[in-house]
Amino acid sequence: MKFSMIFEAQLVDPTPDREHRVIHDCVEQAVLAEEMGFDRIWAVEHHSLTQYAHMSASEIFLTWVAARTTTLRVGHGVVTMPFGYQHPVRVAERAAMLDVLSGGRLDVGAGRGATAQEMRMFGVRREDTEPQTEEALRIFAAAWREPEFEWHGSLDIGPGAVLPRPVQTPHPPLFMACSRHESLTRAAELGIGALVMGFAGADDVRAMRKAYDEAIAVRDGSRFVSTEANDHFSALCPTIVLDDPARALRLGTRGQRFFAESIAHWYGGAPAPTGYAEDEDHTGALARERDALIARLHEADIPARPVDTGTYNTDHAYGDADTAIAYVERLRGIGVDEVMCLIQMGTVPQDVCLETIRQWGEKVIPHFRALEATE
Repeated sequence: MKFSMIFEAQLVDPTPDREHRVIHDCVEQAVLAEEMGFDRIWAVEHHSLTQYAHMSASEIFLTWVAARTTTLRVGHGVVTMPFGYQHPVRVAERAAMLDVLSGGRLDVGAGRGATAQEMRMFGVRREDTEPQTEEALRIFAAAWREPEFEWHGSLDIGPGAVLPRPVQTPHPPLFMACSRHESLTRAAELGIGALVMGFAGADDVRAMRKAYDEAIAVRDGSRFVSTEANDHFSALCPTIVLDDPARALRLGTRGQRFFAESIAHWYGGAPAPTGYAEDEDHTGALARERDALIARLHEADIPARPVDTGTYNTDHAYGDADTAIAYVERLRGIGVDEVMCLIQMGTVPQDVCLETIRQWGEKVIPHFRALEATE
């Protein structure tokens, strides 16, 4: 089982100075992650989603982290693939360059970038996001494999070469963001790994693992985007770990409340997120807010997902190291290939993020490495 972290670059009450600080804080966390035994970091790509995600140029962030590390894998979790955001050939070129510079440590996830705000910024139409994401995956998988390639679909490309060629063969592993069972089925049919939200808890992760496995079992390979399949299943694990478990729970649920409100704001039109005091009952507040949000969405005839994809459930790895170990044991029993820690949430102080990474590196990860060594 692999261990990773994901970065959104979230922050409350953004100013230019705070924004600059949070980007450098994320780098500091990523560098410490390698020292503490994590296998990988992921960085999102979002645009104009104030407070929720200030990680707009993840290829630059990942390159900076790769230059500061030696073994840590760096992953796009995810690149926005519709053509209005960026041309698939440019994605292929940038990714290959980073794969070369990092010594073959890159992973590439694909996403739709389907918030109304992001689509407005780039002139993307919602109905184009799904087909163009799949077509983009096929384009740059082919571009990486072939010395010279051409493509004639929604785009006419080439013939020509995409340079440099990546270090990994046939190319860096491909993934897809999956928040629904339908997207898990699609990822399996396309032969790419799944990056799933785990906010709804271990039982939901189990159901998603089952949906992914069932789709893998019946696929015939005809829809694969490349010459080989990547069946890696990575599940989100929100976590804050401190010696004081009560404080870890307070800070973790506060950070998750900010995360949930941010998603509800940008995906569902709810009010903008706020910070709140540390000692509020954030678990109770999340339950109340979820009920209010769902009612509002139903009244407006807006589908509840993805704004309620478990973000209001607080049964996660918040507490001491033993709490985290117990939660990861549940994920391990489900068959999760990778535990993707969400630590950097908008209200969590930097010292708490760093301490959580240390606790995972000194106590949680070694527990599972030791188990694997005896199997």
